[in-house]
Amino acid sequence: QVQLVESGGGLVQAGGSLRLSCTASGRTFSTYVVAWFRQAPGKEREFVAGITWSGTITDYADSVKGRFTISRDNAKNTVYLQMNSLKPEDTAVYYCAARPRFITTARNDYRSWGQGTQVTVSS
Repeated sequence: QVQLVESGGGLVQAGGSLRLSCTASGRTFSTYVVAWFRQAPGKEREFVAGITWSGTITDYADSVKGRFTISRDNAKNTVYLQMNSLKPEDTAVYYCAARPRFITTARNDYRSWGQGTQVTVSS
């Protein structure tokens, strides 16, 4: 099992930026993938971005392409989500999740989850 802890959420104005962090501890995979999901009230949890262990392959939801950037620092066991040009519709609880080897977009494919961090974007 991998334990994941998110940080960096908060309240920002539209057009602003925020960086989320996801730090892993405990048992880890040698080539694990980390993805970010988000869930707004009344909506299903949706895929936001994912990154492979090497960092050479990334995937983004269409709604965040060009605005969000996912990266990782394996020496720190940390994955980041840099969010720029934030919009009110980005408001949600953001979760990080981990699984072996491959990026997928289905929530049920991920074995380990963080507790979530609230991101609120004011208009």
